[in-house]
Amino acid sequence: MSLVELIAQADERGLAASGLACLDRCLPLLGGDDELLRPLWAALADNSDWGGGLDKARAALGTAPAAEDEAARLTRRMLDAAPTERTAGTVRPWADACSVASLRVHRLLDPATGSTDEGGLDAGRAGATEDLRPLVAAELRRQIAVLELLAGHGANGLRHALEVSVEGRRVLRAVVSRRARGTAETADAGE
Repeated sequence: MSLVELIAQADERGLAASGLACLDRCLPLLGGDDELLRPLWAALADNSDWGGGLDKARAALGTAPAAEDEAARLTRRMLDAAPTERTAGTVRPWADACSVASLRVHRLLDPATGSTDEGGLDAGRAGATEDLRPLVAAELRRQIAVLELLAGHGANGLRHALEVSVEGRRVLRAVVSRRARGTAETADAGE
């Protein structure tokens, strides 16, 4: 089943977990602590209000990142757009937007990417994955895995969804670190 179909069929908890997982994986771009979003995961597990956790996460990360870093801007937008009230009607558009934003972030950071074609992301979300770059394809697989875990296991799938998210965060952190080293080396060579 395609990512678009999974999002269309997901319940409120699955949608919230999907959006939260996308945000969680991109958190290194904002310099956020790995534990920053844990209260939101806990709120999903016990079906409690997550508004307070959202407010704390937003406050901890301060203001929006510098305008020149599109990947960080997309990540901040995911956090800022998170609905305080978790209903299927409010989290479905947010989860969908987070899915697209996270794929865009991964496309921007993929060292193999030479194109900024948005159509490739749309096709990948619809199931045509053969032309996706490695980092983007891996992110798409993680998004599908999170939705399938929640659809198949409900609240019991949250722990595994978090594990998928943590692994994706490690991958993105490594990519960001390599990219920063490459930028620093290029700057040093130019001096």
